[in-house]
Amino acid sequence: MIKAIIIDDEKRARETIRSLVELYCKNIIILAEAENIVQAETEITKNNPDLIFLDISMPGGNGFDLLKKYRTLPFKVIFITAHNEHAIKAFKFSALDYILKPINPDELIAAVDKAESLIEKENVNQRLDIFMSNMESKTMDAKKIVLKTSDNIHIINVNDIVRCEADRNYSSFFLTNGKTILVSNTLKDYDELLSSFRFFRAHQSHLVNLNHIERYEKKDGGCLIMKDGSTVPVSVRKKEELLGLLQKI
Repeated sequence: MIKAIIIDDEKRARETIRSLVELYCKNIIILAEAENIVQAETEITKNNPDLIFLDISMPGGNGFDLLKKYRTLPFKVIFITAHNEHAIKAFKFSALDYILKPINPDELIAAVDKAESLIEKENVNQRLDIFMSNMESKTMDAKKIVLKTSDNIHIINVNDIVRCEADRNYSSFFLTNGKTILVSNTLKDYDELLSSFRFFRAHQSHLVNLNHIERYEKKDGGCLIMKDGSTVPVSVRKKEELLGLLQKI
């Protein structure tokens, strides 16, 4: 059994999480609840949980104030947050699990399943550091993204990504240092994540960093020559939009 604690200042949210976990997650047992940071620290010390459901915004300090008390986190974390576009994007960049309020049962179940199988304790602190950095940074130069492969977790500066290429349900990241990283997420996922940081979906299978375009060639229907020497096709329906963006660079 996986031992868990619910930390949220809203009683209704705690009740919802408890009832859904008890209904759908039979291998998780809720040992305690807490409504603030002081109670949470006490219950964690007393119960030594494997997993905590942690609200971000609480009276007397936010959820990160609690986590900062631990040099190395002895538990896994699923964050609970109200809708905040900037925070959600930071979560995605940092590969941290979260669920939104009001709590959706399917999202909760998915987060619990992922916490059980994917989140490794020794990597959570590093991802939290990336999250906090991304929350504070406003420019692309300082933005970082976590890329998880079957063997490693890579921390990459967004501006070091030259381009991304779809490979069925996987995506290949081509970096300025010549390395390639293959991750098990679709290109659509990264298009949504990176589009506000000067990345452009030039083709169904290609997402490019506009900062790393060397030139646009009109031959053969149009293609991009990237600064690393690679060639990226441009789809007919994307050509006009791309040329408009290039004129603004």
